[in-house]
Amino acid sequence: MTTSGLTRDRRLIVGVTILGVLVLAAVLAPLIAPHDPESIDSARLLRGPSLSHLFGADALGRDVFSRVLFAFRISLVVSAGSVGLALLIGVPLGLLAGYSGGWVDLVLMRPVDMILVLPALLLAISLISVLGTGSSITLIAIAVIFFPILARVMRSSAQVVTTLPFVDSSRARGMGGFGIATRHVLPNALGPVVVQAAILMGFSMQIEAALSYLGLGTQPPTPSLGLMLFEGRDTLVQAPWAEIFPGLAIAITVLAFNLVGDGLRRHVNQHSSAA
Repeated sequence: MTTSGLTRDRRLIVGVTILGVLVLAAVLAPLIAPHDPESIDSARLLRGPSLSHLFGADALGRDVFSRVLFAFRISLVVSAGSVGLALLIGVPLGLLAGYSGGWVDLVLMRPVDMILVLPALLLAISLISVLGTGSSITLIAIAVIFFPILARVMRSSAQVVTTLPFVDSSRARGMGGFGIATRHVLPNALGPVVVQAAILMGFSMQIEAALSYLGLGTQPPTPSLGLMLFEGRDTLVQAPWAEIFPGLAIAITVLAFNLVGDGLRRHVNQHSSAA
């Protein structure tokens, strides 16, 4: 996967550009937001989009634009944190199983397979019902859903890399198993895992929004995209902007992550074919 090849991929560039703008907006939310996202104003109930309220106001008179900015900030942290935690667990697990094989693979991956057969959203709801609600718990619940997926991808990739000639050469030179796994197998097996992680970021945002919509994720008055969708459902006819803009924020972000994932997958496949 060459850097020059990545910079020529239009879909990847579009995805990275969209994500860059969204991340920048999330980081600068306190400076960009024109109003307090939790400020209630009875004088602007269900007010339509205007210069002072770009996305209008909701049923409590709160500025929708400011709330979307801060809600996206939370969604992005949960998405990145959950996938990052899943990588920290899944990559070492998959690497050890894929490189070692045999009974080590069997012992490590059978419990992972058992988690994979469970419905993702149902598993998240079950964990939250035990651990409690909130953004941090949502992050952990999503990580539990995703780490088996990343472990399986890492295992499959590591198994392929382990059979390549340069790994046999390292063994012949007397290099130990840990050195081979970390210095040779891991760097060459990470490509598919990175692709999968980029795609899971989009799914993570959807799951976080779904859990917040059900009242199991971020709790009010803290803004959340899913919570905004839930609160706006009763005023969909009178104030559709309270539903449209949070929904667009989710859709655009998921699309951007998918574009990045597709671009990375294409280059990983090209690199594998060339090798």
